[in-house]
Amino acid sequence: MALKILNALIAIIGGIGGAMIIFYILNKLVESVGGKWEDRLKPWAFAGPAILAIGVYLIYPAVVTIQYSFANETSTAYVGFKNYTDILTDSGFLQVLFNNLLWIIIVPAMCVILGLGVATLADRLKPRGEKLSKTIIFLPMAISMVGAATIWRAIYEYQPVGTPQTGLLNAMREWFGRDPVFWYGVEKLHFNSILLMIIFIWTQVGYSMVLLSAAIKAVPEDTVEAGRIDGAGEKRIFFSIILPQVWGTVLTVFITVLIGVMKIFDIVYVTTNGGFNTDVIGRRFYNELFTNGNAGYASAIVVLLMIAIIPVLVYQVRHFRAEEANR
Repeated sequence: MALKILNALIAIIGGIGGAMIIFYILNKLVESVGGKWEDRLKPWAFAGPAILAIGVYLIYPAVVTIQYSFANETSTAYVGFKNYTDILTDSGFLQVLFNNLLWIIIVPAMCVILGLGVATLADRLKPRGEKLSKTIIFLPMAISMVGAATIWRAIYEYQPVGTPQTGLLNAMREWFGRDPVFWYGVEKLHFNSILLMIIFIWTQVGYSMVLLSAAIKAVPEDTVEAGRIDGAGEKRIFFSIILPQVWGTVLTVFITVLIGVMKIFDIVYVTTNGGFNTDVIGRRFYNELFTNGNAGYASAIVVLLMIAIIPVLVYQVRHFRAEEANR
């Protein structure tokens, strides 16, 4: 334990110290140039290492992944569009896409709705109650997805009939004289996938609440008071005055959660490992690469995921630029 702490301290001190030394040297080199070139080069001296890191750790792997998506299982020979053809004609993968679509439709919307509701109600409490409620709701955000899935196992756990039920839901069913249910295996209407979505939503509502609460508090009080003077009820004030003014934050929260949902992996891997018709793109990629050893097929899955995320990112960037232009 002590060795792990020592290694962590060395990594932190070395990382921060190394970054400080690099920027100090670059700054001195730029200052030695002098004149107009100093002003031109100084921004690059500070932004250059970050740009280099992005290129090495993000752009280069993306390019290599695209290259491998046109190669065979061992990435030793090109096979053209075979991997993409296999993916798009595989009924199993099409079901995975449908599962991801369900996550995209349900989870971001529920995170925004619940976060907005909690933020609105918590802001009506007294200061101490507001802080306490927001702290409790935000706590799951600090838990990893694996930890969250483990916690919710205490709710969904199943034991065979005749043995004590350790899961909350099955314990309640047993108390009412009903047989326990293996919840992760209930495929009807994708009920088991919805149970997994609840875990993700539980971890993200706090994030939505914090951002939306800050946006609601920033709404000018005089606009709200003007609505009350005109005889508007609280419902009308919320939907006609408050919500339009926080809509930019609502979109930001929605898009951020949406991007996270498109890459979901941990919860599905820990709970069902993709079984019982709950598989998603992230887990399917992991299975193809590390279990089946099919690097070409796995790379093609990643490329399709990147293509799906790009329009969302473009929209988010344009939205931010439009907000900046309106300020």
